[in-house]
Amino acid sequence: FQQRGLLAHPEVRLFPPWQHAVLLQTAALLGVLLLGFGYFWLLVPNTEARLQQLGLFCSVFTISMYLSPLADLAKVIQTKSTQRLSFSLTIATLLTSASWTLYGFRLRDPYIMVPNLPGIFTSLIRLWLFWKYPQEQDRNYQLLQT
Repeated sequence: FQQRGLLAHPEVRLFPPWQHAVLLQTAALLGVLLLGFGYFWLLVPNTEARLQQLGLFCSVFTISMYLSPLADLAKVIQTKSTQRLSFSLTIATLLTSASWTLYGFRLRDPYIMVPNLPGIFTSLIRLWLFWKYPQEQDRNYQLLQT
């Protein structure tokens, strides 16, 4: 008895191996978010305590988002090339985190202000790297002569 179809052949994969890792990481983070939501919604009855703990929970995620580009910074310094960094994303991150920090400062809300400070810090580091190691044109393409 031989099964026919896409799933019967072990050499046929729906996703490349690196996408499996990304999908697993995404599913794990989604699971953490759902567990956190369930915890805050079901197990913390006091509204004030819920808001305090939810603010801390969201602050941790915001800080980890802003610190995630630091993994690429070591490679940028080793290769002395900023090709793996996005200049427009760096500017957008700087403006967004600065505006949220100022808004949090205006409201005197540390749950808005403090988590966005690493965004300003990491954006300034990336801007300094763009200054120190300017992006070069792709060397695989030669200029057309007219």
